[in-house]
Amino acid sequence: MTEREYLIDVSKIEELQMISDTKELQKIFSLSKSTIVQGGVVVLARISKSGTVERFDEISTEPDLEQYKKNVFKYL
Repeated sequence: MTEREYLIDVSKIEELQMISDTKELQKIFSLSKSTIVQGGVVVLARISKSGTVERFDEISTEPDLEQYKKNVFKYL
């Protein structure tokens, strides 16, 4: 059985923070929560312009996701 993953490109998060797009950020976190509730993991990564994915963290619990979300929204 393959584990369900939702990939968050942190560069996209940073871009959305700069333009204060809370609607799009909420959408990302809603999809992330859905993935975790269904037993999957959220992967934090940077995606280069060439398409290379550099994974650097995984979130697998709702409390950890909430903490990450708080950290993202405090910079708005």
